[in-house]
Amino acid sequence: MTPFVYVAHPTRVIFGAGTLAQLGPEIERLGATRALVLSTPEQADSARRVAEMLGPRSAGVFAKAVMHVPIETAREARGVAQQLGADCAVAIGGGSTTGLGKAIALESGLPILAIPTTYAGSEMTSIWGMTEGGVKKTGRDARVLPRTVIYDPELTLGLPLAMTVTSAMNAIAHAAEGLYAHDGNPIVALMAEEGIRASAAALPRLMRDPRDLDARGDALYGAWLCGTVLGAVAMGLHHKLCHTLGGSFNLPHADVHTVILPHALAYNAAQAPEAMARIARALGRDDAARGVFELAARHGAPTSLKAIGMPAEGLDRAADLAVTTPYPNPRPLERAALRALLQRAFDGAAPQG
Repeated sequence: MTPFVYVAHPTRVIFGAGTLAQLGPEIERLGATRALVLSTPEQADSARRVAEMLGPRSAGVFAKAVMHVPIETAREARGVAQQLGADCAVAIGGGSTTGLGKAIALESGLPILAIPTTYAGSEMTSIWGMTEGGVKKTGRDARVLPRTVIYDPELTLGLPLAMTVTSAMNAIAHAAEGLYAHDGNPIVALMAEEGIRASAAALPRLMRDPRDLDARGDALYGAWLCGTVLGAVAMGLHHKLCHTLGGSFNLPHADVHTVILPHALAYNAAQAPEAMARIARALGRDDAARGVFELAARHGAPTSLKAIGMPAEGLDRAADLAVTTPYPNPRPLERAALRALLQRAFDGAAPQG
């Protein structure tokens, strides 16, 4: 028997095709009257559509969210929210937009309603992250957990196939690391394995038809489970490396997760055999690390840091940063071993423990 503590996070989830139509009632349920709609510049049209749906309940649109939430963008968004008298934030998009909403909530306490259009999963966590001076800092705070999440698979139909694959791999990473978290529990383990299975199983169907609504629904269902896992347990080596690489070298978030995950799993494999067995089973493979690596490669995702813009001269700095204030992890973070891991990831080599 393994003792554990489980805390359920109080997020209201609305899931299903066409559920965006419930936005107005959900804003009303929050007691909000002036919602600031957030998005990236690329999704400004979607943000304006949401603002139009809200009508007089919309305070305006802030379409400047970018990767890794630069502190300057967070400060500007906070100022706009205050200037417009916003009493809630509606974040439509992926992790960058949800992250900006969290940055506003961290200081102001404004409630967030999230409308994910990718498989980032951050909408189910109280984890925030901001980048300042080339270093990404993260933390947990109950104020940043979205109060309501609307999962509408119809909003993911236009997600480009390349982003679909890396975003799903990003979701899988959340669940995989949750399986060996020091504060894990049986409920989280069940959600993690099912989340990995659903996410991986959706990819071949989406490769055949990116507009397969059922497959989009399954991928979003997997992302919800994987995000819930991330929100319930501590992060380890994988997320430490990804935050370091993404924040310090401005690499694309989901791509970094895709490349690093098989190597992080291989690093931890000997110290977390039960977690590896669950991951392998969810993928229908014999080996967790190799199974993840092959899943990414089979669906055209990047498998090397070099391919996504990592400079070779940055590998030593990344290894140094990774051993600074390390996250809890099954295997101690050893600088030489991490430098070798990063080299294999840079080269696109197969994972090796």
